[in-house]
Amino acid sequence: MKANIKGLTLFIVLLFSSLSVYSQGGTMISGKILSTEKEIVDFATVYLKGTSYGGTTNQEGIYHIKAPAGNYTLVVSAIGYKTVEKQVKLIAGERVKQNLTITPETQQLDEVTIVSTGVTRLKRSAFNAVAVDTKELQNTTKNLSDALTKAPGMKLRESGGVGSDMQLMLDGFSGKHVKVFIDGVPQEGVGNSFGLNNIPVNFADRIEVYKGVVPVGFGTDAIGGVINIVTNKKRRRWFLDASYSYGSFNTHKSYVNFGQTFKNGFTYEINAFQNYSDNDYHVEAPVEDFETGRIDRDKKVRVKRFNDTYHNEAIIGKIGFIDKSWADRLLLGFTYSHMYKDIQTGVRQEIVYGQKHRKGHSLMPSLEYSKRDLLTKGLDMALTVNYNKNETTNVDTASYKYNWYGQKALLNSPGEQSYQHSRADNNNWNGTLTVNYRIDKAQMLTFNHVLNAFHRSNTSLLAKEEQKEAIAKETRKNISGLSYRLMPSENWNFSVFGKYYHQFVGGPMATSSNQSEYVRTTRDVSSMGYGAAGTYFILPGLQAKLSYEKAYRLPTIEEMFGDEDLEMGDIGIKPENSDNLNLNLSYTRTFGKHSVYVEGGLIYRNTKDYIQRNIADLSGGKSAATYINYGKVLTKGFNVSARYGFGRWLSVGGNFTQMNVRDNMKTSISSSAANLAYKERMPNLPYMFADSDVTFYWRNLWKKGNTLTVSYDNQYLHSFTYYSSNIGSNKDDYVVPNQFSHNLALSYSLRNGRYNLSFECRNFTDEKLYDNFSLQKPGRAFYGKVRVYFGN
Repeated sequence: MKANIKGLTLFIVLLFSSLSVYSQGGTMISGKILSTEKEIVDFATVYLKGTSYGGTTNQEGIYHIKAPAGNYTLVVSAIGYKTVEKQVKLIAGERVKQNLTITPETQQLDEVTIVSTGVTRLKRSAFNAVAVDTKELQNTTKNLSDALTKAPGMKLRESGGVGSDMQLMLDGFSGKHVKVFIDGVPQEGVGNSFGLNNIPVNFADRIEVYKGVVPVGFGTDAIGGVINIVTNKKRRRWFLDASYSYGSFNTHKSYVNFGQTFKNGFTYEINAFQNYSDNDYHVEAPVEDFETGRIDRDKKVRVKRFNDTYHNEAIIGKIGFIDKSWADRLLLGFTYSHMYKDIQTGVRQEIVYGQKHRKGHSLMPSLEYSKRDLLTKGLDMALTVNYNKNETTNVDTASYKYNWYGQKALLNSPGEQSYQHSRADNNNWNGTLTVNYRIDKAQMLTFNHVLNAFHRSNTSLLAKEEQKEAIAKETRKNISGLSYRLMPSENWNFSVFGKYYHQFVGGPMATSSNQSEYVRTTRDVSSMGYGAAGTYFILPGLQAKLSYEKAYRLPTIEEMFGDEDLEMGDIGIKPENSDNLNLNLSYTRTFGKHSVYVEGGLIYRNTKDYIQRNIADLSGGKSAATYINYGKVLTKGFNVSARYGFGRWLSVGGNFTQMNVRDNMKTSISSSAANLAYKERMPNLPYMFADSDVTFYWRNLWKKGNTLTVSYDNQYLHSFTYYSSNIGSNKDDYVVPNQFSHNLALSYSLRNGRYNLSFECRNFTDEKLYDNFSLQKPGRAFYGKVRVYFGN
C-alpha cells in the first residue's frame, strides 16, 4: 500500500510530464492495464521509476509514455490495487508494447495523492485533506507532532520539553477538537506514551490530515479535524529499521522496527521505542521569597528546571496472516507502554514543584481483520477491536514547598499542590467496523460504526489500606455513519453522508457546597449530523473542493472527569455542535525539472456550546484547569501553502495561517448582562502563524548511492493574549509574545539509505518560546542520530 500511495501521488505531475514528452519526440511505450479479474483499470498511474516520464490510463485502460531510449523500471499503481514494477527496455525509433495485470488490495481510505515535496494532496478525495510524507524526515530526531507542523493550518502547542502536555491546533480548533487515529483506529485513552510528541517519526509511513469536515470512514465526532497515522503495510520479506539519538538536556531516543513475511503469508512485526530527558533547560521565571512569601512577577530570573525528568517505553507486537483467500489481513496485536513524569510546574510557571510526579503503564491486546470482496464482489470489510487497560498514579506527598532556586520550606500540611497518592484504573474498549460496497466503478457506499466504552475507578493509597471511591466514572459512545460517493470521471466526484451520535455518561456529582458528598448521576445524549463534499478539476492541475458538515463533538473523558490531578472535569458538560464549511483551491504543475504547488483554503465554523478550557484559582495561590460550555463561537479564516521543487535537488515551501476565532455571545453566559468580550478574539488561542523550509540534496556525493541532505526550517507565531483582549490585563505577563525560531539539520546517507548519520540544531538563535501562557519551552538544543535500515 505504501508504494501504491506513493505512486498515486504522482498523478498530476506525471500527467503534465507525459504531455510535455509527447511534444519533444522520442521512443514510445504503451499497453493496457487489466486486473486479475480481467477488468479494465482506468485512471491508473503509469510511470518510469526515477524519472519524470509517465501518465495515466484512459477509460479503456490504455497508457502511452514517450521517453529517451534506455533501460527502465515501469511502475503501475492504482487505487485499490497493489503496485507492480516491470523491467523494460526502450529502443530508439521503436514502439514497445507492455501489457500488465495488477492485483486488488484491501482498500484503505479510498484516496489518491499527488506529488509535492514533503506534503501531498489527497487528490481524489472531496474532503479538504493533505498527507505528510515522513520518509524525508526519518533520519531526523523529529517526532510525529514535529512532522505535522508542515501541514497547512497546523500548529503544535506544547507546555515544555520532552513528554510535556501537547495540543494540536488545526484551523482555529485545538486540543480535543482534533481527533487522532492510527491506521483508522481512534486513540482515545491510550495514555501519554502514545501522544504524537512521544512517537518517533519513523513509526509512520505518512500522516493524513483531514481539516474540518471528516469522512464517515473514521467514525469520529471531531469538529476540528482528524489526524490519521498510517503505518507501512507493504508486504516486505524481511526488514530492520533501528536508530538512536542523543542530545541536549540529556535526551536519549531510540527506535527499532523489524519483521518478516513468509511465502505462505505468515507475518510478524515488532515496534519498540523509548524517550528519556532530564528537561533541565533554563527558563525565566519569578522566584518566591520564602521569608516574605511574596512572588515578584515583575522580576524574572534565569533559572534551571530541576524536577522535570520524563521517560517512556513502548513495544508493539503483531502476528498473523496477510494475502490469504479468507483474509487480506488477520493480525493479533499486543502493546505495552510505561511512562514516568516529574511535574515541575502547574498551569502557570510561577508555581514550581520539587517532588510531585506521575507514573503509569498500559496493556492493550488488539485484533485486526480485513477482506476485499467478502462474500460477494465489491464488498470490502475492515474490523479492528482493542482493549486498553491503563493505570496512572499521581504522587503529591511532599512536606516541603519549593521555589525556582531549588530552595525548600516546610509546609503546614503535606502536598505541594493537593495532598494525594492516588491510582486511576482506566479501562477502554474500542471496536471499529468499516464496510465499503462498490456498486460499480462510479458509485460506492460506506458504512462505519465505532463503539467506545470507558470505565475509571480511583483508589487512594495514602492510608495503609487502599481506599477505593464508591462511585466509578464511565462512558459509552456509539457513532454510526453512512455515505454515498459518486465518481463518474477523474474530473469530479461527490459524497453525501449522515452520522448518528450517542453517548451515555455515569459518575459522581457533588451534593454539598464543599464537595464532600456525592451521588451517582447518569445522562444520555444523542444527535444527528450530516454533510456533503465535492471536488472538481477546473483545469488540468487546478482543483476546487467544497465541503459542509453539521458536526457534533461529544465531551471527552478529561472534560467530564478531569485527570484526577491538575484538570477538573464537569460531568454535566454538553456536546458541541458546529456548522463547518471549507472551500479549497489548489494548483499543481510540472515544467521539466521544475514543479510548483500552490494551495489556498477558506474556513468557516459556527460553533454552539463551545467547550472552553479555563484556569481556576485555588486556595494558597494554586491553580487548576476547568471546562465549561461557553456558548457561541464564530471562526473565520484562511491558510495558504506553496512549494517549489527542482528535480531531486531542491525543495522549498511554506505555509501561512490566519484565524479569527471570535466570541459570538451578546450576553454573559452567567447572567443577562452584556458580554464585554462580544466580537473579541477568544483568549489563549494563536491566530496568526507561519512556517517555511528549504532542503538541498547532493546525491551520489563521494560515492554512488550516498546522499547529503541539508535542511533549514523556521516557525513564526504572532503575539496573542491569555485573556480576552477587551477585558484582560495588558501586562506582558498575560501576553504570549511574538516568536520566530529557526532550525538546521544535516544528514548523510550511505549505500542508498542503509546507514545514516544526522546532526540537528533546534532554535539556534535561542529564542524564548511559549505556546501557552508563561510556560517556557527549551532554548537552543543540539541532537545527533544514527540509523540503519536493512530489508527487501
